[in-house]
Amino acid sequence: MLTRRPDDGFTLIELLLVIVILGVITFPLAGVVITSVRNTDATSARLALSHDAQQSSAFFAQDVAMTGLRDYSGSISSGNVPFQPSIQLAAAYNASGQTCGTAATPVSMLRLLSDDWDTSGSSPSRRTAIIAYYLAGKELHRLRCLGSAAPVSDAVIAHNVDPATPVVSCSSTCTAVPVPLWVKLTFTATSPSADPYPITLFGQRRQS
Repeated sequence: MLTRRPDDGFTLIELLLVIVILGVITFPLAGVVITSVRNTDATSARLALSHDAQQSSAFFAQDVAMTGLRDYSGSISSGNVPFQPSIQLAAAYNASGQTCGTAATPVSMLRLLSDDWDTSGSSPSRRTAIIAYYLAGKELHRLRCLGSAAPVSDAVIAHNVDPATPVVSCSSTCTAVPVPLWVKLTFTATSPSADPYPITLFGQRRQS
């Protein structure tokens, strides 16, 4: 007498139960994975903005510390050479006859002027150093010229800058003499993956 063997595999009800159970498990896991990816993107974006803030802060503090263009054509009082106006706002590439860049160079939100002495020759020679901070799109550039209109460097020091946010402030009138003791540049950096990131660049002059 032949015995009938049971069929292998799952019944329809068992398959439906498995699908339901997988759905119950998968949906919460998918939410966790998506949240984790979003958090990772936000963290990466925040780190990139923080790196820009640190980099630009280091440059800015150094540049402001050296700011100060002496006026050797005037009278010298008590052995001190007076300053000329050394800070320019909303300045073209050739503002006040101090040229750095070309007509294609964007207007700088801030230019810092200082004396620089070339000691490579038999006797030191005075030249003007110009540091210009300007926006190209959403990139903050630091343009540097030394004794000529040809830039020594032009580097991007911050990305994703909101063009409507930069503000320059000084301890006294920025463009006047005496030269302000400190200068501050504030702006907001934005990224699709992170909250708006306010950045403050601050520098204090060494020269008096």
